[in-house]
Amino acid sequence: MSLRAEILDTGNPQIRGASIIINASAKSIFEVLADPTKHSVIDGSNSVKSVLNAPKRLSLGAKFGMNMKIGIKYRITNTVVEFEEGGRIAWQHLGKWIWRYELKPITATQTLVIERFDATSSPLKLWLKIRSAYPSAEIAIAKTLVRLKKYLEGEKL
Repeated sequence: MSLRAEILDTGNPQIRGASIIINASAKSIFEVLADPTKHSVIDGSNSVKSVLNAPKRLSLGAKFGMNMKIGIKYRITNTVVEFEEGGRIAWQHLGKWIWRYELKPITATQTLVIERFDATSSPLKLWLKIRSAYPSAEIAIAKTLVRLKKYLEGEKL
């Protein structure tokens, strides 16, 4: 049986999400999410290639540049727009869609992780729809959560 994240019905076609339970503390999961050098390791879309420039640890308002590839290579600068230590982190870039992670401790060593792609504030909604970005984001989120779980639980990626 393969490991899978659960796709969430957000009730809004511009918000896609998934969840997974990880056998790790919210603090240890948050440390991975707040470290931009780990993003290419856990990325399920295979589009995040490496850090271009970033602080060692993200915080509210922090900017971090990433080398990306979706068909062609490009660079993108993200800004952390939500930050609650150990509980929530989110960033957005020029397109104004948000990648958000929420951590909900179940026990001291088990955490529900929810990731969402939120395009409600993006001026590029039509472009995202034409590019089939919403279903693609949902698949990438589910894959990212599985990779995050494997990484934190010491399984081979």
